[in-house]
Amino acid sequence: MSSSVATSLRQLPVLGTPLLVTHYKELIRECRRWAASPGVIALEFANTQVVTKRRSEPEFHTLTSACDFFAPDGMPLIWCLNARGAHMDDRVYGPTFMRECLRATPAPAKHYLLGGSTELGERLRAVIRQWNPATQIVGSCHGQFDTDGRLKDGGDDALLAEINALSPDFIWVGLGTPKQQAWIHRHKHRLNRGVLLGVGFGFDVNAGTKRDAPGWMQRRGLTWLFRLATEPRRLAGRYLKYNSLFMLFLLWDALRGKSGKTQCL
Repeated sequence: MSSSVATSLRQLPVLGTPLLVTHYKELIRECRRWAASPGVIALEFANTQVVTKRRSEPEFHTLTSACDFFAPDGMPLIWCLNARGAHMDDRVYGPTFMRECLRATPAPAKHYLLGGSTELGERLRAVIRQWNPATQIVGSCHGQFDTDGRLKDGGDDALLAEINALSPDFIWVGLGTPKQQAWIHRHKHRLNRGVLLGVGFGFDVNAGTKRDAPGWMQRRGLTWLFRLATEPRRLAGRYLKYNSLFMLFLLWDALRGKSGKTQCL
């Protein structure tokens, strides 16, 4: 964690990643406090893939070192946290948090959208206006990004200059893993202020361009299965690798008696 801004929220590790023990309303309040503070804070909504990649891939761990805080985005993470006494009723799911936070932070709070296609961006803006007509979207960028966080057609300097000139309180980064982590790592130090929120799938879900799992599947930790059924070619390899590694790491730590990491077993 690289933040110089303190938080009163409790944090507990899962596979070495410190996760916030919180809920939607509390985290929204904390984000508003961060937005009113000087500097830049990066918040990542971490699922099992993110914590497993941070554990198993040094390059990805370096990328995510720019993230100051990690919210538990997946139900398996909640089960692990609760086994350690977190007493959490629900995960803090990126798409839901995005929806609730945008509703709760109308003008004068300012928001910037980074990611997705131009069409997706237009649909997302329309949906946000329905949530709360007073929400202020001051700018957006919907270009194509490389895996290293750069705009494919160039223009990174102009993009950063625009964000700094607009001075948004919240910068929503919906590039997906690992692009959004790479963008934050590459550019965070060049931003003047604001809260960076890596919400990945949140743009697609809230714009209605992709379906989300029904509530009963989400509560049972089966969001991954629903997404696998809807995008098998893109997601099969990812889920096979990281879901398996997640369980193996938990088991390995349990066998070695590492407290604080695997008491969820």
